[in-house]
Amino acid sequence: MDVLIVGAGSMGAWFGDAIDARVAFADVDRDAAAAAAERVGGEVADLEGETTYDVVCLAVPMTHVRDAIAAQADRAERAIVDVSGVMEPAIAAMERAAPDRERVSLHPLFAPERAPGSIAVVRDQSGPATDDLLAALAERGNELLETTATEHDEAMETVQAATHAAVLSFALAAESVPDGFETPIYEGLERLAEQVTAGTPRVYADIQATFDGADAVADAASEIAAADADDLEALYREAAANWHGDGAGSDERRDTGGESE
Repeated sequence: MDVLIVGAGSMGAWFGDAIDARVAFADVDRDAAAAAAERVGGEVADLEGETTYDVVCLAVPMTHVRDAIAAQADRAERAIVDVSGVMEPAIAAMERAAPDRERVSLHPLFAPERAPGSIAVVRDQSGPATDDLLAALAERGNELLETTATEHDEAMETVQAATHAAVLSFALAAESVPDGFETPIYEGLERLAEQVTAGTPRVYADIQATFDGADAVADAASEIAAADADDLEALYREAAANWHGDGAGSDERRDTGGESE
């Protein structure tokens, strides 16, 4: 099987290395395509070429995936897949551009350097080619999480957009503290802030542009900031019930602030 990977960033290179196929990379940055090809033992292809492949994989930013699918679908003989991270727009674009070919959307729920991990999978129209690709990913130790495009994109509003907004807000609002004043909760947020701010800004911007979620974080923070003691206690109990169920947020637990656990 030969696979054209459009997009030679870290995710495209990961996909090329994780599957059992002959791969070629095409990218607006030909040097990036050459580097990815050298890394995984593949070839470099023209971005606007006419050569066709068994499978075309779009490994482009989520804000560009629809246009990329429309531009590259005719180069796919058997299947078209994407690893962009947004599924409803990608699947809709595949259905329009490649109605007679296999179509699968993938979202690795990890950074490539932390592979293997869980991969969300939507099999819009599966078949032998995509089955082989998915089997290869599973054999590399990845866990395939079967889902729907709607379920995935709704989950990403919390898993990515709201989570990143909360962590970045802390990273912007936090001030340095003297050594020794750290609590377990602070240290946990500090580690998350360091991890998130070590990434690629454009990736985080694309996520916020694609998924709702940040507004809910802002609304909750505003509500907390404006709350009096009684209101804040009620908000705390509501939050505790969301995460621990009935009976959570007892006086005994709140007295420790969770710091001793």
